[in-house]
Amino acid sequence: MSAPVAVVTGGSKGIGRAIALGLLREGYRVVIAARDPQALGAAQQALATAGEVLAVPCDVRDPQSSQDLVACAVAWGGRLDALVHNAGVGIFKPVAEMTVEEFTEQLHTNLFAAFYLTRAALPHLLQSQGWVIHVASLAARHPFAGGAAYCASKAGLVAFSECLMQEVRQQGVRVAAVLPGSVDTTLAGNPTGASWKLAPEDVAQAVLGLLRFPPRALPSLIELRPARPEK
Repeated sequence: MSAPVAVVTGGSKGIGRAIALGLLREGYRVVIAARDPQALGAAQQALATAGEVLAVPCDVRDPQSSQDLVACAVAWGGRLDALVHNAGVGIFKPVAEMTVEEFTEQLHTNLFAAFYLTRAALPHLLQSQGWVIHVASLAARHPFAGGAAYCASKAGLVAFSECLMQEVRQQGVRVAAVLPGSVDTTLAGNPTGASWKLAPEDVAQAVLGLLRFPPRALPSLIELRPARPEK
């Protein structure tokens, strides 16, 4: 039997790249997708030392691009066993200062893309009895000033994940959402190096832990937060 195949969006850096590396070490063949071809190529080169990896430029905000990504993954790997929707964007400013373009970009990337990708991937995941894993955020549960679009998009993603889980669990497809708190990445231009934050590898461990559960078990939501947050 051929090795399982996983698609990881936002796989060129941060959490997505850590997830891709973890999957490769677990024996998966991994398709990473991102918008920036240069970053994607660099990630593929670095990850290739750990296993079989394919880099596919993709704008998940576009339904056709998302559909093409899944088709490319299946053509390359011959199957699809896990879809990890990790691509995300955060633009943090008051509603009165946010443009329509900034608001819609977050909704399209963080939420609408999950629908586009899932709709394309489901026929293949039904065959493999695979997984859909959404990387959401604790912001879905704890909204804050300046995060109207981001929090709304992540709350919507969690609701989408829950609905999808109820729709397909009896057909053997498992669906889960991982809700990280503050992670040491460059989201929204944040500086890195804060020791109190979660590391991208911590989120990757949560995703890998889900994939290790036996078929009888379905942890459909994981909240992951820093153990000792900055006061």
